[in-house]
Amino acid sequence: MNFYSFEYPYLIILLLPILWCLYKCKEHIVQKYFVHLHLMSTGKRYLKIDSFLRVLIFTLLVAALASPIAVDKTNPNNRFGKDIVLALDASGSMNASGFLQDKEAFDQAFKDSLHVSRFDITKYIAKEFIEKRVNDNVGIVLYGDFAFIASPITYEKNVVVDMLEYLTQGMAGQNTAIGEAIAMSVRAFAFSKAKNRVIILLSDGEHNSGNISPKDAAKLAIEKNIKIYTIAIGEADSALMEKIAQESGGKYFSAKNATQLQEVYEDIDAMESSKIKSSQYKVKNYLYQSIVIIAIALLLFLVFREMKK
Repeated sequence: MNFYSFEYPYLIILLLPILWCLYKCKEHIVQKYFVHLHLMSTGKRYLKIDSFLRVLIFTLLVAALASPIAVDKTNPNNRFGKDIVLALDASGSMNASGFLQDKEAFDQAFKDSLHVSRFDITKYIAKEFIEKRVNDNVGIVLYGDFAFIASPITYEKNVVVDMLEYLTQGMAGQNTAIGEAIAMSVRAFAFSKAKNRVIILLSDGEHNSGNISPKDAAKLAIEKNIKIYTIAIGEADSALMEKIAQESGGKYFSAKNATQLQEVYEDIDAMESSKIKSSQYKVKNYLYQSIVIIAIALLLFLVFREMKK
C-alpha cells in the first residue's frame, strides 16, 4: 500500500497567483479593422483552450517543484520497530491450573475450556502482545529440557501468532532450562539488524536443566547489547530472574494470576514503544519526473498551436 505526499508541500502556495490570474488576467483580442475580417478571426474557443493549457502547465511545474513522493508501507526498509523474542516456559509445571482467577476477564477466550493451564493463558496473552507490536519484528523461543526457535524473528505477526497456536506444554520436555532459553533467544537475533533487541523471558520454575547456566547465557545477551525483561509466575526463582533483568538493563516482573500477567505485558509494551521513524530514513519513490515530462509535452503542444496560427 502506497502513501502519497509532497516533500515540499509549502511550495503549493505558488498556485495562488494562478487562481488570482484566472480572475483578473483575461486575454483580450486586439481588434483590427480589415475587409472580410471574419476570414482572419482567431476565435474565443482557441483562447480558452490556450489559457487552460498555460494554467495546467504552470500547475504541473509547481507540483513537480513540491516533489511528489510515494512511500510503500509494505517495504521492509520502511519499518522502524524493534526485534523482540518471547521466550516461553513450556515445562511440566506450566500445565498447572488455578492461574485464571478472574474468569470473567478471559471468558471469551476460555469459556468452553474445562482445563485452563498456565501455558494456555501465557499463549493467549502473548498473542495479544504480538498483535499490538505493529512496527516490530517478533520471534518465539520455547523451552523446557532444551530450547528451540519455534518462530524466527519476522515482521509477519500473523505467521507468529499461527505458530503460537501449534505450541503445546511439554513439547520441549518437562524441566526448566532457563540458560538454554536465553542462549537460544540470543541465537535468534543472528540476522537481526535492529538497534533495539529485547528478550521477554517468562518462567514458572527454577533452573534445573540444560548445558549452559543462566549466568553465562545472560553474559551472551549483555555482550550483544540485548535487553532482557523477566517475568516470574508460579514457583519461579525470583532472585535469579531479577538478577538477569537487572544485569542486562531490563526489568523484573512477577505475576500471581492471569490478570497481573496481562498487565505485565502491557507495561512492557508501553516501556518498549517504537519511536516514529524520521521521514528522511524512509524509502521514497519520486514522481516529479513523470509530471515534468507531461508538462513539457503540453508546452510543446502549445508552441505548435501558436506556430500554426
